[in-house]
Amino acid sequence: MTYTPRIDPDAIVALDVHAHIEADHHGRLSLDAELIAASAKYFKAGQDRTPTIDRVAAYYRQRNMAAVVFTVDAATELGHPALSSEEIARQAAEHADVLIPFGSVDPRRGPAAVAQARRLVRDFGVLGFKFHPSLQGFTPNDPAHYPLWRALEELGSVALFHTGQTGIGAGLPGGRGIKLRHSDPMLLDDVAADFPGLTMILAHPSVPWVDASLSIAGHKSNVYLDLSGWSPKYFPPQLVRQAAGPLRHKVLFGSDYPVLTPDRWMADFAALDVKDEAKPLIYKENALRVLGLRGASR
Repeated sequence: MTYTPRIDPDAIVALDVHAHIEADHHGRLSLDAELIAASAKYFKAGQDRTPTIDRVAAYYRQRNMAAVVFTVDAATELGHPALSSEEIARQAAEHADVLIPFGSVDPRRGPAAVAQARRLVRDFGVLGFKFHPSLQGFTPNDPAHYPLWRALEELGSVALFHTGQTGIGAGLPGGRGIKLRHSDPMLLDDVAADFPGLTMILAHPSVPWVDASLSIAGHKSNVYLDLSGWSPKYFPPQLVRQAAGPLRHKVLFGSDYPVLTPDRWMADFAALDVKDEAKPLIYKENALRVLGLRGASR
């Protein structure tokens, strides 16, 4: 089944561009038990840490929200088999009123990753791809990965990149070998410059590089920011100022569900000094435009 969105832009109150699928219907998990446990401890997640896609859909449907859903294929770096992006896309098609599937490919697989990306778009209808440079163990501006970025540009796909600190591996010796430097957003500035037709989303407040992400989004029209992974009450003040003003058309609501729920994110965001006219842009309108679900996406 090929995914075709059935989301009513006027019926939803928000579009969460950052929700993880951490378990499949066969009981397989996206990460090994140690990394799952460390992540749950870091985020102090008291809710279901590994909901299946059916439960994720029900969660968002109850809230009149839509969500972008994905896994991360880090099989080469972690030695742990990835969940199937093809299966996620097929299941998202059964919940096309609330879910939008992104694929994930392992950039370190080279031409095989490019072929898989093309197949996920052509045969399964995914609208974009999620990458986590630290978890996947790759440097985004390495020319070895440029054929993948070129393919996504040609396909018209959105590329969403984790940036900054990660809760995965946090508190473990050596962070389980996960290197934060791969997620420095300045590495993505090179990619954005070299592939101006590739729409990119820099995920999270990018701590400790928040100013770099703000600068990139303000400089390059093909770069957007999502606000996932942190409760808004902990946002750096310059991020709040930019999201409420100069970058209000470039910032997207994202939660990082299931480790941070949309309920908590929305409640904490409501307490920030953000003008009412900026909130609909952040909650859903910017994402609808970027994903091509309302008006032109570029």
